[in-house]
Amino acid sequence: MNDRPRHSFGFRRPVDIPRMAKTQRLVARGLAILGGTVFLAAGLGAAGARSDENDRLYLGTFEFSGMGALEATLDSTKIELAAAQQELERAQSLINYSTRFNIPANLAALIYDTAAKEGVDPEVGFRLVYVESRFNSRARSTAGALGLAQVLPTTARFFVPGITETELYEPATNLRIGFRYLHELLDAFEGDLPLALIAYNRGPSRLRELLAGGEEPWNGYASSVLDGYEQVSRAGLQ
Repeated sequence: MNDRPRHSFGFRRPVDIPRMAKTQRLVARGLAILGGTVFLAAGLGAAGARSDENDRLYLGTFEFSGMGALEATLDSTKIELAAAQQELERAQSLINYSTRFNIPANLAALIYDTAAKEGVDPEVGFRLVYVESRFNSRARSTAGALGLAQVLPTTARFFVPGITETELYEPATNLRIGFRYLHELLDAFEGDLPLALIAYNRGPSRLRELLAGGEEPWNGYASSVLDGYEQVSRAGLQ
């Protein structure tokens, strides 16, 4: 068995090292270290460790200065892919809504985006507008409610003081106020969508009076909006 000592890098000491002068031993040691360093660098290079000239190599420790840039690129790509996926899903939904309700794509986009921004399920938003106005931006009820979402001017002025009827007929404004109102009703009635819809139709004060008096508040409005809602939602069309 060969019991001659080995260098820490795995190189055998030359047989004549014990007879070398101190300087010669230091030279030999330096060459051994250099050889180990070259061996390690070659291994790292083969593994793709040296990504650019800024990479640094230390004895026993190495780091990849290009890894940070690579990770940043991967993170950016993930974000872009997620955004593209969301946009694809939105486009598919707009096609579905435009086809289902036989409305122009730009109107479908306006309803979809406004509902989502105001915290209302777009599926509910489309259904509400269909029941309220059949997507007629110039609709006016006998009670004086206006536009796509049939918003009363008195209700609208709670959200936009001083708004005129002409301004309330504007589709983007009308939808924004209508959906914001529905969102607040959902909060007021603790997320109960049927009750929020009844309040939208009959007014929150009137609904509370009916409930407090033990009277039946249902008038068919919530059912007309929500008929088949769960099935459509599960189909992924909202």
